[in-house]
Amino acid sequence: MLSLSIKKISPKELHERLKDNEKVLLLDVRAEEKYNEFHIEEPQIQSVNILKTNIFAMEETPENLHLSLPKDREIVVTCTTGNSAAKSANILDGRGFKVIVLEGGLTAWKEYMESLND
Repeated sequence: MLSLSIKKISPKELHERLKDNEKVLLLDVRAEEKYNEFHIEEPQIQSVNILKTNIFAMEETPENLHLSLPKDREIVVTCTTGNSAAKSANILDGRGFKVIVLEGGLTAWKEYMESLND
């Protein structure tokens, strides 16, 4: 069940942050081959790829699996459409991580970036 406390960020808001040179930690929960095919690459983005299955597994384990993610920074979680990201964010939020979901995922990001070029 998705917690209502999970915040979302629109592709436009994320793009604005990047334009303001804000450092962004982006967690992409898609399969490695999809990540290698395309992910958001900007100089101020620190991009991390952790499979959603690894995060989903945290639900079954009482102990924290070691994820190389900081708890003191906001983490933007993304996937293809936003559904897996929302579930992952919910689990991470329950473990004390500061998470925010990229609304519509990378599909929405690509559409937004294309709309800027029209």
